[in-house]
Amino acid sequence: MTDEGYQTATVQGKEIPYDPETLRRIRDHPCFSEKACHKSGRAHLAVAPKCNIQCNYCVRDFDCVNESRPGVASEVLSPEQGLARVREILDKFPYVKVIGIAGPGEPLANPETLETMRLIHENHPHLILCISTNGLLLPDVIDELIRYDAYNLTVTLNAVDPEIGAQIYSHVTYKGKKYVGVEGAKLLLEQQLKGIQMAVERKMIVKINTVYIPGINDEHIPEIAKVVGAMGVFNFNIIPLIPQYKFADITPPTPAMKRAMHDRCAPYVKQMKHCQRCRADAVGKLGQDVQSSLSSPCAGEKEE
Repeated sequence: MTDEGYQTATVQGKEIPYDPETLRRIRDHPCFSEKACHKSGRAHLAVAPKCNIQCNYCVRDFDCVNESRPGVASEVLSPEQGLARVREILDKFPYVKVIGIAGPGEPLANPETLETMRLIHENHPHLILCISTNGLLLPDVIDELIRYDAYNLTVTLNAVDPEIGAQIYSHVTYKGKKYVGVEGAKLLLEQQLKGIQMAVERKMIVKINTVYIPGINDEHIPEIAKVVGAMGVFNFNIIPLIPQYKFADITPPTPAMKRAMHDRCAPYVKQMKHCQRCRADAVGKLGQDVQSSLSSPCAGEKEE
């Protein structure tokens, strides 16, 4: 315990002071605390189907119950259905401490995301709200996230060089206009870095996801870690590429390559090494998903 009610957490070997509420958001969140993943659960609400960028590794148009990867969800919920699902989850799985929105598209490109967060914040204020985003709209809506106490934030940042980003993104759509190539990648990067800086200034707990794409951004990843570490993000998650869409022919990095990349990035920022590449509707502890035991709020609506 430090002065004025602050406690500390160890980050990169250093004791960093956090107020008790921020420390709770770290210690009870399985993505921000490796210890929490063994005792606390999270639930992703799939309320955000639309996306405003097209990544060359992303496919969202099919679902398999045996497939666990970002962008996959069995059904899309309305905000009201999301709230009902939270109530069912808390009744069946009281160890769930975190409610996150991570797709299946880009959460901030869907107004349903903020409405869902409002409903949960008003009805279950003790829950930790978490958002995962590509960052394009983050500067535009960040204060709304703060309004609903959504202080846990993940931003997917695959390049800090627009020339490399142009190889990863097919297009970026912002305020009704589509951007391609370096122009699109530069716009996305500017928004991402601006949003990350705003989040750090607002005392949000920021995690960076970087997809490890051999032959595209592999030698660039330590530079990403260096940039975001200097900005004050909390941790850094390296996600091996799942070969699909335009990157279907790229061989993904091996576990040994991933470990070596963690070692290269560790001097700059704390590393997250226990990611399970969760579905957009994942429920339960990491690696122990239980969403199949929940009722389907959309089942009755499919019948005419």
